[in-house]
Amino acid sequence: MMGEIIFGKNLIKEQRNIIKEFIDERIANKLRVPCLASIIVGDNSASEYYLKTQNKLCGKLGLKETTCRFAADVKEAEIIECIEKLNVDKEVDGILLLLPLPDGLNDKRVTSKICYQKDVDGLTDLNNGRFYRGQQSFAPCTSLAVMETIKSTDIDIEGKNVVVCGRSNVIGRPTAQLLLDANATVTICHSMTENMKDICKGADIIVSAMGKPNYLTKDYIKEGAIVIDVGTAMVNGVVHGDVNFKSVIDVASFVSPVPGGVGTLTTTMLLKNTCEALKNVH
Repeated sequence: MMGEIIFGKNLIKEQRNIIKEFIDERIANKLRVPCLASIIVGDNSASEYYLKTQNKLCGKLGLKETTCRFAADVKEAEIIECIEKLNVDKEVDGILLLLPLPDGLNDKRVTSKICYQKDVDGLTDLNNGRFYRGQQSFAPCTSLAVMETIKSTDIDIEGKNVVVCGRSNVIGRPTAQLLLDANATVTICHSMTENMKDICKGADIIVSAMGKPNYLTKDYIKEGAIVIDVGTAMVNGVVHGDVNFKSVIDVASFVSPVPGGVGTLTTTMLLKNTCEALKNVH
């Protein structure tokens, strides 16, 4: 048996069509299109690359975008002032603060100033509190991408045993919550988990976001399980996922690769959240 590879590019098309249809309908009705405001501080090549990719996609799909740039030595108060202006700007629907911030700036304090209704990347404490209470909120985009990836297999999540490897606030925990909301039975494994191999072996679905290259081999996987790899790590200049792909593909029914899997869908989910923010206004 050899599993099926879940390529992110196949999922991107469907999600982008949903976004494009929403925007085209608004244009046809002479209504305002969604606008995403991004804040970037200092010179971070990864953030610059992400911003360039994101803004290019905005142009392709018809969203408006605006970027607020600050030097690395900016005062924290200046960034907060910018955020507060964007919070009340009725022409802006989503606010994205590109992280990490340069040394000397408090990521958590600055992020907390973003209005939760515009927190399309799901970063603020208020938004997270609403998310975990089941109230209207935005889930982190990578977790949304994981859910769409699982749904693409046409497997009913309800009642399935799911193991999430990793407990970060950015991916592991919110992904586990979305799976719980879908009525899965969820176990979270982490660095202190005992008998992790045995726990994973009982899972119908495994979502791994540990950042440990090639850690999960076929010995961890139940035959026919779905394996979603969200972990990334550089090894000799090459990106690797948590899953030993060549080993696992022989026993799993579906496997998402790294690169080319969940990560490619994340930016699209950010823009989808921005469209949802505009819908929520009305």
